[in-house]
Amino acid sequence: MSARSAARRYAKVLFEVVEKTADLSKAETDLNGFVALLEGNAELQQALASPVIPAAKKRTLVEALLSASGDVSGEVSRLLLMLADRDRLGAVRDVATDYSARLMAHRKIVQATIVTADTLPDGKRDALATALSAVAGATGATVQLQEAVDPAIMGGIVARVGSTVYDASVARQLEIMRQQLLDAV
Repeated sequence: MSARSAARRYAKVLFEVVEKTADLSKAETDLNGFVALLEGNAELQQALASPVIPAAKKRTLVEALLSASGDVSGEVSRLLLMLADRDRLGAVRDVATDYSARLMAHRKIVQATIVTADTLPDGKRDALATALSAVAGATGATVQLQEAVDPAIMGGIVARVGSTVYDASVARQLEIMRQQLLDAV
């Protein structure tokens, strides 16, 4: 089993357990907090990923981190200790990402990313968010909007709602015209 599919399984099981007994948001916060701790400390990250360090020592280190923080939920603590025992702490970032995706799906929130050549004014951003919500609204989902600026698209917009991409950029339209001209020759 690949590390990515293992991470998805861990996230699924954690979500199912937390959904029955605890606060889903707290588990997400705890997982993301642990990931942030790792990303903020290169030596700790290296120690927990090192194949030279035995799993038992990694577990001891994770236990110390958990007791120092004091407020990590029991479910997340058990998961982190299990990952340490199985020497899979390198997957914790993927577990956190997959858990967050499951939580968003549970809450019926769809991630939408818009890319424009320049920053959108607030009025246009709000109108676009409303339009994208209408597109995603057929499934009853709410759209959570992220913005990016990419001058390479020259103008227009590229919107990704979930796995669907709407490309109305000037660069894409020019590419279509170029291809049509080449096909005509």
